Amino acid sequence: MKIACITPSRIPSGTANSIQAVKASHALAALGHTVRIFFPGGEAVRWEDLVDAYELSTRFEIAPLLANPRWKRYDFIWKSLREARAWQADLIYTWLPQTAWLAGKRGLPAVLELHDRLTGMAGPWFFRGFLGLKTEKRLLVITRALQKALEKQIHGTLDPRVVRIAPNGVDLERYDSLPEAPGARALLDLPQKFTAVYTGHFYAGRGMNLLLELAGRLPEISFLWIGGNPDDVNVWRSKVEAAGLTNVILTGHVPKMKLPLYQAAADVLLMPYEKAIAGSSGGNSADICSPMKMFDYLASGRVIVSSELPVLHEVLNIGNAIFCPPVNVDSWANTIREIQADPLQARLLAMQARQDAVRYSWLNRAKNALEGMEETAI
Repeated sequence: MKIACITPSRIPSGTANSIQAVKASHALAALGHTVRIFFPGGEAVRWEDLVDAYELSTRFEIAPLLANPRWKRYDFIWKSLREARAWQADLIYTWLPQTAWLAGKRGLPAVLELHDRLTGMAGPWFFRGFLGLKTEKRLLVITRALQKALEKQIHGTLDPRVVRIAPNGVDLERYDSLPEAPGARALLDLPQKFTAVYTGHFYAGRGMNLLLELAGRLPEISFLWIGGNPDDVNVWRSKVEAAGLTNVILTGHVPKMKLPLYQAAADVLLMPYEKAIAGSSGGNSADICSPMKMFDYLASGRVIVSSELPVLHEVLNIGNAIFCPPVNVDSWANTIREIQADPLQARLLAMQARQDAVRYSWLNRAKNALEGMEETAI
């Protein structure tokens, strides 16, 4: 099929929304479909830059379109659909309810992928319009919790024939043939000590204060914080220095191709989410989220310690992770000590995590998204 992916995210960008949109498009192309992704932008984007930024292998077409912020994306929506029709797309794959509704009104099958609740007055209206379309359609939501939240918003039940649960994914091949933790630490010139690793942004709700407290409680353990934008890294580096901690390493941004090796350097991978989680675009996603790092952590084949948030149990369980109450530093410190003292149990958890990661590949996700639509869209 010829699939037009239409995203409001900037490309290239390090935001989760941008990464997710590109990875989803890449997976569709890897399945053998002809893919063109439309996104707001006035400058030409080189494929080579995307390969480096997102670690891509299967080529697809990229189409930036000029958009005026004052029109709140509506000019972009109109332009992208016009271009998709001129390109003779068989299917529209989008993250915008407005685009999905308009595509259906123009007779095009559409896949709408949602990662959050509907916003504003227009969002729910277009969403209901999309659901009422007679054309072929599919709704992808990243968690069952989000499905329930959407049903609450629209005061109705989503048609099970239309909706699919589609958690975020992982490129499994990036995690093949990784060394054991000591070998990874040697390659990265890191201390040869029991190591607890956190990767991701340092936004509010990500558990940075807990990580700081843990480093103080566990001076014998090396803490590796990977990621964060430069301003946030500087803020937390100052806090680490002010606390007199010598067992915390802040790497700042790490190229995506090197991230698996850094995660492999861990004896334990940390997901210390709080009860409210801010994203790159704000809001609170603690009850509906599907963090991409969770799938990277599974593929890394290391012990995962996660905050006890109900939505995370849609993927994690007591067989592939250990759960601690959010912001309870005593529980986290004790859990890390127990992992250090019981390498056999740690190995069993790590092996199960890697095994469970297989079902969450981006390719499997793309197959699930399109299942049953290929015939009707052509």
